[in-house]
Amino acid sequence: MDERFLADEMLGRLARYLRILGYDTEYVREEDDDAVRARAEREHRTLLTRDRALARRTAGSALLRSPHLQEQLAELRTQIPGLVLAPRFDRCTLCNGELAELPASAARPPGAARAGPVYECRRCGHRYWEGSHTRQIRGFLLHLGPS
Repeated sequence: MDERFLADEMLGRLARYLRILGYDTEYVREEDDDAVRARAEREHRTLLTRDRALARRTAGSALLRSPHLQEQLAELRTQIPGLVLAPRFDRCTLCNGELAELPASAARPPGAARAGPVYECRRCGHRYWEGSHTRQIRGFLLHLGPS
């Protein structure tokens, strides 16, 4: 996935979902507009914001009007037509790090299903596995329509 995003502090939930979709998405909080703009440019990321003034001053940014995740994804899909809404679960939803499958011999987190792989974030160490939460996410994204 070539598209890289920088979500401002109004779009934390969207940032997590873009990571679920496999997009390299950084999330910024408590930074002034100039710092956010500079980071987006320096890291070659599309700035995602609900701040009209910030969007106007940032070339190539995506202004999202809705406060609701489902509508934000639809708006983003309109602005970036190649956006794929199929979950990949290969990025950490907490820090944006890449996930790696743990060996079967590794200790499993409490609550992880006995069957199926467990993944760990290479950056922060958070662990993930298939469960009801992943089924709910797939169902939510399925309602958005074809990828």
